Amino acid sequence: MDKIQVTTRSHTEFIDITRKVDEILEKHSMKEGICYIYVPHTTAAITINENADPSVQEDILHDLNRMVPWNGHYTHSEGNAAAHIKSTLVGSSVSVPVSSGKLALGTWQGIYFCEFDGPRRREVFVQILKSE
Repeated sequence: MDKIQVTTRSHTEFIDITRKVDEILEKHSMKEGICYIYVPHTTAAITINENADPSVQEDILHDLNRMVPWNGHYTHSEGNAAAHIKSTLVGSSVSVPVSSGKLALGTWQGIYFCEFDGPRRREVFVQILKSE
């Protein structure tokens, strides 16, 4: 298993990690299989979405913050319940097929680390599984 180190700079942000996942895939020289990407944090997430227009990530963050405000009426004692809720809504993992040695992402798709309780230093686990 490989790891990607991510340093976030904002309270909430999306960071495109597609290139780093591509580099891990190239290192393994795999032609066909699956690439699993997992975030081992309860206040962060991983998603696949458009990477051509950065306003898409801004819109997603805007609406997540609107739906789950930081200062809501929560009982979680650490004060970051909104980050836990957003992480649950977005999800902690994605899987991407690998075909002909490349991530089988759509033309406009990218893989994003989603920070909901930053800034922090985080890690992402990447597991490459080859097809037989």
